[in-house]
Amino acid sequence: MTTKRFALTPGEPAGIGPDLCLLLARNSHPHALIAIASAELLRTRSAELGLDITLVEVAPGNWPNQPAPANSLYVWNTPLGAPAISGQLTPANVDYVLATLTRAGKGCLDGSFAGMITAPVHKGVINEAGIPFSGHTEFLAELTGTEQVVMMLATRGLRVALVTTHLPLKDVPAAITTERLQRVTRMLHADLVEKFGIARPRILICGLNPHAGEGGHLGREEIEIIEPTLEALRSDGLNLIGPLPADTLFTPKHLDHCDAVLAMYHDQGLPVLKYKGFGAAVNVTLGLPIVRTSVDHGTALDLAGTGRIDTGSLQVALETAYEMSGS
Repeated sequence: MTTKRFALTPGEPAGIGPDLCLLLARNSHPHALIAIASAELLRTRSAELGLDITLVEVAPGNWPNQPAPANSLYVWNTPLGAPAISGQLTPANVDYVLATLTRAGKGCLDGSFAGMITAPVHKGVINEAGIPFSGHTEFLAELTGTEQVVMMLATRGLRVALVTTHLPLKDVPAAITTERLQRVTRMLHADLVEKFGIARPRILICGLNPHAGEGGHLGREEIEIIEPTLEALRSDGLNLIGPLPADTLFTPKHLDHCDAVLAMYHDQGLPVLKYKGFGAAVNVTLGLPIVRTSVDHGTALDLAGTGRIDTGSLQVALETAYEMSGS
C-alpha cells in the first residue's frame, strides 16, 4: 500500500481536539498524519496529559513520505495568537483556527494531502470575534469554490445523508423541492461511486411524512414531489428504493442490503445513526473536490486536558478518509 499524507486539524485549541491528536499519536498509523497546529500548544497539552509524544516538525518542501512511528506526530507548526489554556476560550486564537483549516484545505487542493480530518471548532467564539462562521462545511465549500455540498454522517455499517440540514422543522416541507432532492441524491450517488468505490450504490430514501404519507392521507409530498423525482432519477440509472416509512426503514431487513440512507431532515436520520454509533461516528462532506471527514462531537471544553475522552470518532474519521482516498 502506498503511503499517503493526510492533514489533521485539531480545531479549537482550548478544547479536546489537541488531546485527541496526541492520544492517537500513541499508536502507529498506515499513513502520514500531519497535524496543522501550534507545536507549542501540542507540547504543553502533551505534558498536561502526561504523554511523551515526540513532535517532528514538517512543512511544504519537507513533507514526510512514511508514517510517523508510534508515540510521535508530524506537525506543520502554525503559531497561536495567544497561549491556549485548556477549557478557556479566547477570541485571540480565532485567526489561528481558521489558518489551520485554510492550510489543510489548500494543501488538499494542491495535492500535498490526500484528505483532511477535522477535530471540532467552537463556532460561538469565532462569531464573537466578528467573523461570520456557520461551520467547517460552509467554510470549506467557500475555500474550494464549491456551490453545493451534502452532509452525511457515517458509522461502521450505516451511512445517512440529509436532504435538509439545520432547518426548523416547520420549514422542512417547503425545502423538499424537486431540484433539491435531485441535486442531493445525485451528489450522494456520485460520491458513493467515486470516493467509496461502490459501483452501483443502493440508496434507501425516507419519506417525509409518517408512513411515507399513507397514500396521501398523511401528507402529499411523497405523491407530488418525492416519488416523481425518484422515478426520474431511476430512469438515469440510479438504484433508489423508496420513499419508505422512516420508522421501518431503519431495520435490518432494509439496512442489510443498502449502501446509504437519504433522510429528509436532520432528526429523521441522525438519531438512529448516533444511537448505533455514538462516539464512533463521522461527519463527511460530500460534493467537495477534496476528501474531508470530521468527528461527530463538539469541543468538550470541560474535558480538555483531563485525558477522560474517547478517540473513537476521530479513529473512524481517519478510517473513512483513508477509504474515500482509495487507500
